[in-house]
Amino acid sequence: MADARDTGLTLDPKYDRDGLITAVASDATTGEILMLAHMNAQALAATVETGRAHFWSRSRAKLWRKGEESGNELHVVDIRIDCDQDAVWLLVNPVGPACHTGRRSCFYRRVTKDGLAPVDPAA
Repeated sequence: MADARDTGLTLDPKYDRDGLITAVASDATTGEILMLAHMNAQALAATVETGRAHFWSRSRAKLWRKGEESGNELHVVDIRIDCDQDAVWLLVNPVGPACHTGRRSCFYRRVTKDGLAPVDPAA
């Protein structure tokens, strides 16, 4: 049975035990998935307020705005939340590559029976 969180129009994110929610960013024009990260309540609020993607860095244990050091920002066009409000989808216009490796997307490898292979053989 669906509850108000599932069907209503009140934002009520379901954060995990660490206070985080999964966030996926995709290119608003092409639909390509660019990256996956995590947000806490502060990161989600900052993203809504500024129109720039903010995340919680689990490794550094701090809030960060994508591109604050590299200049490779994610300009938010739309923010969506899934039915039970435990995942966020950011539709973005990227400024520069999304991946810290310098690639356009963090998802540049595919899993095969033999291990990993580049999605784009030229990469």
